[in-house]
Amino acid sequence: MFNLKKKAYKNFDYTLFFTMLLLCAYGLLMIMSATLSHETMSNVKTQGIATILGLVVIAILVLLDYEFLGKLYIPIYVICNLLLVAVLIFGIGEDQWGARSWLKIGPVRFQPAEFVKIGLIISLAKFIDNHKDSINEPFILLKILGFAFFPVVLILMQPDAGTAMVFIFFIAAMLFIAGVKWRYIGYAISLGLLSLPVLWFKLDQYQKDRIFNFIDPERDLPNSGYQAMQGRVAIGSGKIFGRGLFQGVYTQFNYIPEKQTDYIFAVIVEELGFMGGFGLIILYFILLNRFIAISRKSKDLFGSLMIIGFAAMFLFHIWENIGMTIGLMPITGIPLPFMSYGGTFQLSNMICIGIVLSISVHREELTF
Repeated sequence: MFNLKKKAYKNFDYTLFFTMLLLCAYGLLMIMSATLSHETMSNVKTQGIATILGLVVIAILVLLDYEFLGKLYIPIYVICNLLLVAVLIFGIGEDQWGARSWLKIGPVRFQPAEFVKIGLIISLAKFIDNHKDSINEPFILLKILGFAFFPVVLILMQPDAGTAMVFIFFIAAMLFIAGVKWRYIGYAISLGLLSLPVLWFKLDQYQKDRIFNFIDPERDLPNSGYQAMQGRVAIGSGKIFGRGLFQGVYTQFNYIPEKQTDYIFAVIVEELGFMGGFGLIILYFILLNRFIAISRKSKDLFGSLMIIGFAAMFLFHIWENIGMTIGLMPITGIPLPFMSYGGTFQLSNMICIGIVLSISVHREELTF
């Protein structure tokens, strides 16, 4: 379980670790700016506590041999599904956010799906690893798909289409890297296209409005299109170097809805300009590049697939959040890793980093 040798420390990926620290610090600074008008530091304190707790978890995970997680993949999978079932029964948030996605235990409120992402990536990576030699046999592939998509169905029942999209993306990435044949990928794409009309009629009106507003940004500016418009105007006003930290007009006068969560990128670019946004994207690029490098050096398929799952999850969050903020993607309520406010989200992101670092330090010395 804990068998880290002294020589393994030379494999510790300091670039990944310090990039994560920079992102955490950057995020805390921007959350402070986004909530400055609230005259309370509660959001910053919550994010700070989650970050400190995340560092403790990372230290434990680095010492832990990640193969131990593989041995527990069935209990992890069962617990993940039980959490999602609990959300359907006891969950809150439908009136405020349109989805029953949160659980509240005493004073603590958290979103189980954030931890389920990690649990499913671990479980699915081990399940695929167990069937790696027969993954393209139809019966085995159907077993894997059933295993992977059962939690997705539970999330769609909340309903939380945005989070379900994240799951589908990293599941597809893991299956692709595992070597699923192209003909099966073609079948999946065809099935997805054929199901679009059915999915359209299942969408709530606010979800349809988001798609209509993406196609025609000026369709309903005073109502359903207000958030997207304000975000784009704030970003445009930042120009190259921004209005200055804590000086954003749209940020400090609360013209941007959800500015500390979904629309934190608009805060960044209004106050720090194109350079602030570009700097953030560079940090994300370094982070994902280290993920891929560690994945390629992993000593087994299990470790490699876990990293690919985490990388795909981060990539989808980054692409969708920044894309929806600048008008290149429909609004889905997907937060930005290490930047958006949310204790559960921050902790889950840092757990992912801890597992990747564990894979890094426990890999064999010669893996090329």
